[in-house]
Amino acid sequence: MKTKLILSAIGLAVLSAWTAKQSEIKKLEWLLGTWETKTPKGSLYETWTRKSETELQGKSYYLNKKDTIFSETVRLVEKDKKLHYMVSVKGQHGELPVDFVSTPASTPTSLVFENLQNDFPQTITYKKIRKDSLLAEISGTMNGKKGKQAFPMRKIK
Repeated sequence: MKTKLILSAIGLAVLSAWTAKQSEIKKLEWLLGTWETKTPKGSLYETWTRKSETELQGKSYYLNKKDTIFSETVRLVEKDKKLHYMVSVKGQHGELPVDFVSTPASTPTSLVFENLQNDFPQTITYKKIRKDSLLAEISGTMNGKKGKQAFPMRKIK
């Protein structure tokens, strides 16, 4: 009887761990697709795809007429029981990824990532507004001044 109880407890623990892992990535499915916002610099696009069961990949770029004027890639991975937003920006940080870690303020419809050691931004936020709209924000302190940029986006694919 004790053996069955122990095996049942182990089985439940493994199932709980697997379910928790799945739910973290599953929370992000609303990000999948291509998003757009219009800015004075041109149209900003962000495309999210699923790389695996534990990772999403994103790519952001501005288009001004037919010229790409900025690009970055993002890996969104679950590790160490947290979500990691690892962004590589062309021409910055030797093009090595900068890791932003999810905070307790994250919910299924609002993702908050921080890296307080980064120059700017220190915080990246995604808020689901509706199925076809989200608000992305970057914020932090640069040269002693607080700043924030908001990017209201609509889903186009």
